[in-house]
Amino acid sequence: MNPTDFEEIFLPENKIQQRLDQLAAQIQRDYANQDLTLVGVLTGSVMFLADLLRRLTIQLRVDNIGVSTYRGGTKSSGDFTVTKTLWLDVKDRDVLVVDDILDSGLTLLNVRRIMQGLYPRSLRSCVFLEKEVPHLENFRADYVGFKIPNQFVVGYGLDYRERYRNLPYVATLRPAAIESTRS
Repeated sequence: MNPTDFEEIFLPENKIQQRLDQLAAQIQRDYANQDLTLVGVLTGSVMFLADLLRRLTIQLRVDNIGVSTYRGGTKSSGDFTVTKTLWLDVKDRDVLVVDDILDSGLTLLNVRRIMQGLYPRSLRSCVFLEKEVPHLENFRADYVGFKIPNQFVVGYGLDYRERYRNLPYVATLRPAAIESTRS
């Protein structure tokens, strides 16, 4: 990873960690005395989910659902594919779906439909980032880490062509970095 790939550090690590403390406290309050099931949306939510989990002391279970809508570009392909289904039964359980980013809303709308078909007691969503763009069906997440402008960002789980997920911060890419990784 070349530091010259990045145009701007958009969200530094310390700011992310501070916001996670706040989000976890809010989730703790909202789900006190409940048996929560967190469902991470693979693969982008892995870092966010792991850091959030470490902050939660309430009773909970964790599972993941794998989906794909990007396929290597900087914009959603519009296609929705399930690559991994849930292992845990969520019927009559409180479910919080955790995802990396709310962009068009395609992913979370489809995941919500899948989850509703499994008959949870309650169903909410939590996203690390929400782009300030119109979302399909005016979808809104219940918990939002950060609202960001309509920019393509990488880091902290978000990738470009499976690169940059491991950054502890969120950054924008220089156009030259996008061009050099297209092949």
